[in-house]
Amino acid sequence: MVREEAENTREDMVIDGVENGHKPNYEIPDEFNSNYLKTYYDKFFPFAEMFKWMSYGNDRKHPGCDASYFGRREFSFTLENDIYMRFQSFNKAEELEKAIKYQCPFKIDIGPVYSVDPKKRNSYAQSGDNVFRPVERELVFDIDISDYDDVRFCCKGADVCSACWPLMTVAIKIIDTALREDFGFNHILWVYSGRRGVHCWVCDGKARWLDDGQRAAIVNYLHIHKGNEHSIKKVTLVGQTFHPFMGRSAEVVKEFFEEKFVLNQNLFSDEDRYEKILEMIPDESITSELRGKWQDKKRSRDDINVVRWGQLKHLLQSGKQKMLGVRRCVEEIMFTFTYPRLDLEVSKHMNHLLKAPFCIHPKTGRVCVPFDPKHCEDFDPSSVPTLSRLLEELNMRPLGSGGEINLENTSLGESYRYFKSSFLQPLLKSCKEDIENAHAAKVQQSSNSLSW
Repeated sequence: MVREEAENTREDMVIDGVENGHKPNYEIPDEFNSNYLKTYYDKFFPFAEMFKWMSYGNDRKHPGCDASYFGRREFSFTLENDIYMRFQSFNKAEELEKAIKYQCPFKIDIGPVYSVDPKKRNSYAQSGDNVFRPVERELVFDIDISDYDDVRFCCKGADVCSACWPLMTVAIKIIDTALREDFGFNHILWVYSGRRGVHCWVCDGKARWLDDGQRAAIVNYLHIHKGNEHSIKKVTLVGQTFHPFMGRSAEVVKEFFEEKFVLNQNLFSDEDRYEKILEMIPDESITSELRGKWQDKKRSRDDINVVRWGQLKHLLQSGKQKMLGVRRCVEEIMFTFTYPRLDLEVSKHMNHLLKAPFCIHPKTGRVCVPFDPKHCEDFDPSSVPTLSRLLEELNMRPLGSGGEINLENTSLGESYRYFKSSFLQPLLKSCKEDIENAHAAKVQQSSNSLSW
């Protein structure tokens, strides 16, 4: 259901549990509900920092600022019972905070900055001049673990565990390095989606100003999978040598595949699984030889997955294999199983919305927390702060403490500090420098024209 406004009939929740002298109850049920969410928005959501981020230095404190900038950003709210409110816009932080606390959205999505206020789009609809259009938007990426279902055997769908989550770690390492080293982006925010994946926000000015064609070019540079879930071979590598990006990615893929993935997923201990790998090999004589060896039940002191992967590599990469396509098969297998799988359409188009950081996922109750990609190997989705945990922390405060909560002293502290200090502060410093330089250039241009 989609609508512009919705009535809020939710009641406030008594957090401290102290009423009529009864002993406080610190246990908060794990299930997600709107009353808990209302308290989260009231006590924990970092409105001020989100406003600063979405303003990109346009704080009206400098003559070069665009006073209308934040007011042209689209926000979308998904309310209880799937009531969907698009094209919400706000002129200042207080308006955004008031709307979120009143509507209590189960999900907040962030869209592009438009040429005009999204709320007033209908006023321009009859002009026929395409006045209402997206003009700026972060370059975003969405990676879901469910897109790896054909190559992971521990979980399916939205389920995730310690055996398959490292696939996200590989994706983060490869994409983050490419964005920084190959495209020169600096202000990149990685956020846990709250359930089964990660989101990436590239916030440099030159990224926000990309048109759809330029976004598609970057996505195509990063994307190597072909076909669909029914395709046997999804990666084809050509050429005598790798492109530097592919060579760098191959190092990440190889280390993870051989040291962890082969063992975690038991790729060669099950006939159905190793048959999928044999189907990727173009030489029937090799597949027949390997199949014969693997159907032999002879015991080995070493792990069977390690042994069989070694046998496959030896046959494919031995000196007698002259065909490059056969020798490349080892890399193609590793890339097929572990290379990042992007939601292409999310990244290609400016008008796509993406869930805001610090939302609560209604299925898991987990906070969509930012994290440092430099330490992505240490990120554990099962240890992410949950709505119930935060409310328990709130209840554990000394009686009568009241007032504002210092997020740094909660389980959100690490993520909040990273977002504020490592991401937001350098970003705003860069944005203000850009605004000052653009304003100075404009003043100089005006001065030069007057001198004529």
